[in-house]
Amino acid sequence: MQGYIMSVLQRTKKAVEQVTGFAAPGRQEVTDLVRRRKANEFWFKDDGLVPNHPFWPLVVYRGAVRLPEEFDPAAVLEELFEVTGWGDSWRNGIYDYVHYHSRIHEVLGVAAGTAKVRFGGKKGRTLSLKAGDVAVLPAGTGHQCLSASDDLLVVGAYPPFGTYDECTTAQEHDRALATTKKVSRPRKDPVYGSRGPLLQSWKKT
Repeated sequence: MQGYIMSVLQRTKKAVEQVTGFAAPGRQEVTDLVRRRKANEFWFKDDGLVPNHPFWPLVVYRGAVRLPEEFDPAAVLEELFEVTGWGDSWRNGIYDYVHYHSRIHEVLGVAAGTAKVRFGGKKGRTLSLKAGDVAVLPAGTGHQCLSASDDLLVVGAYPPFGTYDECTTAQEHDRALATTKKVSRPRKDPVYGSRGPLLQSWKKT
C-alpha cells in the first residue's frame, strides 16, 4: 500500500512539474543535455575604462545546452554549473550599463529569450545570445546588455574562489588592472568540466 501511495505521489509531482515548468534535472540528466561545442574566443584590449583580461579571452559556446520543455531551463543551467564546480548562481538579466568584475570570473548561461550583449567595453564586440548559449568571462571583461527580448532569463555563476565585485568607473581601472591578473585559473570548465575547451583557451601563465 505504501509503495502504491509513493507511486501516485511521484506521478502527481511529475505532472505538476510538467504543467508549471518547475522540474529540475538530476545530475545524470543534466549531463545528457550538454552538447559538444567549440570554444569561440574573443579578445579585447584595455580601453582605459575596462581593463578586460590581458591573457585570456571571452569564451562563448553556441547552443551548448539543450533545454527540453519538461525541465525548468534555469534549473538545467544551475545544476550544470553546480556539477562543474561553479556556484553562487543567480537568475536575472544582464545590466544595461558597462560593468565588469575584477576579482572573479563569471559564467552566463541563457535560459530563455535572446539578447544583444556588448562585451569588452564600448570598443568591444556585440554578440547575439539565445537560449542554450553560454558565455564564460575572465575577470576584467566588460559586459553590457544593449537589448533583450521580454522573456530573457540568464543564469550566472562563479568558480569556488575569488570575490564578487562590480566595477563601473574610470577611477577603478588601475586597481582592477592589477587585480584581474591575480585571479586564479579555474580548475573546471563550467559546461564541460575538467577536460573542457576553456582550459585550453585559458592556458596557465
